Amino acid sequence: MTKATVPARPPCRLYLITPPSIPDVGAFADRLVEALEGGDVAALQIRLKDVADSEVRRAVEVLAPLAQARDVAVILNDRADLAKATGCDGVHLGQQDGSVAEARRLLGPDAMIGVTCHDSRHLAMEAAEAGADYVAFGAFFPTTTKTVDYIASPDVLTIWQETMEIPCVAIGGIDATNAGGLAGAGADFVAVSNAVWSHAAGPADAVRALNAALRG
Repeated sequence: MTKATVPARPPCRLYLITPPSIPDVGAFADRLVEALEGGDVAALQIRLKDVADSEVRRAVEVLAPLAQARDVAVILNDRADLAKATGCDGVHLGQQDGSVAEARRLLGPDAMIGVTCHDSRHLAMEAAEAGADYVAFGAFFPTTTKTVDYIASPDVLTIWQETMEIPCVAIGGIDATNAGGLAGAGADFVAVSNAVWSHAAGPADAVRALNAALRG
């Protein structure tokens, strides 16, 4: 009997997240272009916290065309309704941000829907069964971008890779020094924010370094 082979997954790629606050969208647009020209980026999540809907709409209006022109998917954090209204490619849902089914109804069959699953394979399997396109595990390392309530082990990526087909995203404190290890553990994407926007040599250099780490 011939042993079945599992198809190799594509190489791990970058999933870029905006800062939680963007006081000057025009100035940030220039930095986003720098980042996107620094190397391969699969997706951009627009993640703004505690701001009016009008600010989210403005950010999408300015930033989404820059990403989409470079074949970078634009994902809006939390709000499926605003993702629909602003023409984003998908939405990323936290555990309290509504159901995958409702997001799918709003956004349609081609939208990309991701779900935060913390350190839980159980939550991830529920999301997959509900029709999510990817699940996100983390945080893997300390981060200043958001409050960390859950710490995930790289083992969760390895087990997911071995047992499930939909992609997984690693998030939380990731930079060029540790991204390669998470890719090796099984991450299909690594989500980064502060490591790019606060990089001493600029966002393009940060993206180059992260891509080199993933290829290594």
